[in-house]
Amino acid sequence: MKKAISALIILIIGAALGFSISFTKHTEIQQLIDPSAQSGGEEAKSAKKEPLYWVAPMDANYRRDKPGKSPMGMDLVPVYEEDVGSGDAGPGTVKISPEVINNLGVRTAGARMGELHSFIKTVGFVEYDQEQLVHVHPRVKGWIEKLYIEATGDPVRRGQPLYDIYSPELVNAQEELSLALQRNNQRLIRAAELRLQALRVPQQIIANIKRSGDVQQNITFHSPQTGVVDDLVIREGFYVQPGSTIMSIGSLDQVWVEAEVFERQASLVKVGQPVTMELDYQPGKVWEGTVDYIYPTLDSKTRTVRVRLIFANDDGLLKPNMFARVVIDAEIEEKTLLVPKEAIIRTGLSNRVVLALGDGRFKSVNVEVGRYDTHSAEILSGIKEGEEVVTSAQFLIDSESSKNSDFKRMHHEEGPPPPKSVWSQATINSVISAERKINATHGEIPLWDWPEMTMDFQLGEGVEPAVFAEGKKLNIEITKTADNTYEITGVHDPAAEDTRSLDDLSLDDMSLDDMKLE
Repeated sequence: MKKAISALIILIIGAALGFSISFTKHTEIQQLIDPSAQSGGEEAKSAKKEPLYWVAPMDANYRRDKPGKSPMGMDLVPVYEEDVGSGDAGPGTVKISPEVINNLGVRTAGARMGELHSFIKTVGFVEYDQEQLVHVHPRVKGWIEKLYIEATGDPVRRGQPLYDIYSPELVNAQEELSLALQRNNQRLIRAAELRLQALRVPQQIIANIKRSGDVQQNITFHSPQTGVVDDLVIREGFYVQPGSTIMSIGSLDQVWVEAEVFERQASLVKVGQPVTMELDYQPGKVWEGTVDYIYPTLDSKTRTVRVRLIFANDDGLLKPNMFARVVIDAEIEEKTLLVPKEAIIRTGLSNRVVLALGDGRFKSVNVEVGRYDTHSAEILSGIKEGEEVVTSAQFLIDSESSKNSDFKRMHHEEGPPPPKSVWSQATINSVISAERKINATHGEIPLWDWPEMTMDFQLGEGVEPAVFAEGKKLNIEITKTADNTYEITGVHDPAAEDTRSLDDLSLDDMSLDDMKLE
């Protein structure tokens, strides 16, 4: 029996010891998983946010260190530390949590001073270099006996025969030189030789007359330069005379490109600026040239300015009348305020950017935009250097910022200050005669942006509490005092006007101007 009792006691002691050890280990594990369990509800209580102070909903300057009522009879609103840290950037400021910012993929960039690299893209047409274009005209009357050029576009070399002409005038000029040589009159010889030179007779023909005295019936004229025949207007047998255009010969070693730029871009173009050009004739090939001349007139119909560009054509690939796509590198040397081009939110009436104010705060602001280049936009006003602007997801933030603010008032001159006193219809809820206070529900007050609400008012001097009664509707004058409180300075009872009898009227209430005889 004693052995059984001893065994039972040992079992009870062992169970109690095991339960104690298990409870202790469970508590340690629980503390490892949730450290707050160590101190129970003390840490939960300390983790509760404590407000720094309380402010009036309608007047942020009215602060108290504990809950209560504002001078307008409204409950004070608590202000916490994160609210103070976020600052007040005015209407339209929105605050976004870091998780949402990350999910939206918000990126920012700083407004910086830099040079704007503008590229003017336009089109043009290839032309002959007019300074190297030669027009061939006869200086005498005659007939084209032989034409060595077959068609427009034929290449020619300097000194190559172009045509033979028979002209009685050229024959007479040769005979004059031959006669002068026979007489050995140096003065006449010199005069006849100068006449032949003036008629562009080749020097070898003049030398042949001096040597043999023979006169040629047909004179061959040669090309004055190497190039391409353009505008060939004659054939064999044509009769020509001075002033007739026989043909033109243009050089293709260098060509012009006539392009046009819009009026707003004309100030960016300067002589000597580098230019690149591409043609459908050879896709992928880029020609490099320069701006040679800016024409002084503006086309009144297209509002464009013509620009002349020069390109080398050593390989002869550039041909007149080819269509060209031109890019003028109009780099601006002076520095200006720049932001990424994608940060600009373009609207019909204005342009905006979204400022990143820090701590998850954003705000849309109006900006005046100047010129653009490939990557940047010039900001003329609206933001300052160093401010951060949003470059992605800014449309969502701008929509929220515009919805939470009167955007028209954010960057325009404010109107006149609101009046110190306003009249409003009110219903009296209660009267505290000892404290000279009343509680009333007034209507909407647009001049102060006040909605309809119930609040307490102090009675001003000259206003007696006896005028007010519970449930009575009165017109009250509300005045803002120097210490940002509101009091009633005037009372008008509309019902009194309706109940007045003729016995209550005095002569002052009557006006002969309001009377008329029927």
